[in-house]
Amino acid sequence: MFINGYRAMWVLVMFDLPTDTKQARRDYTSFRKMLISDGFTQMQYSVYARHCPSKENAEVHTARVERNLPPDGEVRVLAITDKQFERMRTFWGKARKPPEEAPCQLELF
Repeated sequence: MFINGYRAMWVLVMFDLPTDTKQARRDYTSFRKMLISDGFTQMQYSVYARHCPSKENAEVHTARVERNLPPDGEVRVLAITDKQFERMRTFWGKARKPPEEAPCQLELF
């Protein structure tokens, strides 16, 4: 989908962070709260997604994730187009579910 001439994107953040110490749990919680406050929603455990109206906006949010990386663990960030996101196949048990819809975009003229 193009919005004002820009290709809309989805940014996916996938992470595996340690929670074996009190400090590690604090780091995990802090990182998760940062994602939520930045507009990411949980798709499944340790996988968060955010819709962005353009590639440039996706890069802003990717940089924000990078600035807030916890000291330990693994974090992966993947930016994909709306079209690629639509092709995702989601299964709940044996039943197929459609992928999440892109949020409505507010356009100002």
